[in-house]
Order: sequence, then C-alpha cells, then structure tokens
Amino acid sequence: MSFTLPELPYSHDALAPFMSRETLEYHHDKHHLAYVNNGNNLLKGTEWEGQSLEEIVKGSFGKNAGLFNNAGQHFNHLHFWNWMKPNGGGAIPSELEKKIIEDLGSVEKMKEDFIQAGVTQFGSGWNWLAVKDGKIVVMKTPNGESPLVHGASPILGCDVWEHSYYIDYRNRRPDYLKAFVENLVNWDYVAELYSKAV
Repeated sequence: MSFTLPELPYSHDALAPFMSRETLEYHHDKHHLAYVNNGNNLLKGTEWEGQSLEEIVKGSFGKNAGLFNNAGQHFNHLHFWNWMKPNGGGAIPSELEKKIIEDLGSVEKMKEDFIQAGVTQFGSGWNWLAVKDGKIVVMKTPNGESPLVHGASPILGCDVWEHSYYIDYRNRRPDYLKAFVENLVNWDYVAELYSKAV
C-alpha cells in the first residue's frame, strides 16, 4: 500500500493559540508530506511493498533505516493529528481514567510523567502512553520510533521534534508539552485506541 497524506481533522487555525496555523502549515503540509513522499519512494521494490503500514514499520525497524524513519514518522503523525482537537484536554472517559489511576497512580501523576518523558527525550523524538502487557505505561522514543517496535501499542503520543513546537514556543519544550496535555489532547481518540489495544 502506498502512503497518503490525510487531511487534517480540523482547520489549520483550530488549535490556536496552543498550536498555530503556521505550525500546522509547516508540520502537516510540509514535514508530514515529506515523510509520505520519501516513504513511498523508499518502499518501492522492497520486501514490504504491499504490506500494511504497521507491518512496514515493524518489518523495516533495524533493517532499512531510511524506509523505517519515514514510515515510522508517517504512522506516528497519522495518529498525532487525531490525538489533538479544538478545546481538547478536559475529562478523560471513565474506563480509561480508571485504568490510568490503576496503572500510573493518578491522572495528575500520569500527566507529570508523560510531560517529563517528553522534556527528557534528548534531541528529536516522541513521548507516549502505551499499552504493554495489559498495562498503561509511559515511554519515550528517539526520532521516528514508537512503542509499536518495542512490543507495545501506542494510545497517546506527543511529537517533541523541534518543528512541532519551535514556531510557537521557541525552546520552551515543557510549556509546549503542558499546553498539549491540558488543552489539546483528544481523550476520546485515546480511549478508542485503548479499547483496541486490550
């Protein structure tokens, strides 16, 4: 299957002031498009041609760095746009909230640990909530890696590559992560992914 750039599920200015139109124009329209185009070119003639995106990501990890980086970032970003919504943050669906409290102590502790994972990811990468061995865990990964290649199912991820926040926050990554958690997260989408992961 070839990669295609999805439309954003909201307008380019719908996430302002927490994520600006300019950031989304660069991040979605240019960066994500580049992963799609490069990924399609690198996929041609490989053993993974015709496989699902998840199979390509898992199969190329550690074997074909160029393809993996672009396919991995395409996978991550397909979810990233849906992990956010206008007027996000707020209440977490009850079943997911119960599981977060059970596995991570409290909602506040989960938010702190999630933000801390993003703050301490050195260089480019992502921070995550993922389901591993039936439990919700906090993870961080470099570059285009995701929990998918570490035996886990991602249910929430935040992009901490500089192109995700530098226009709006400059070098203030902690402020970006706090704004993401408090004002942008689409918890309904997280809950939907959680229900598929268990």
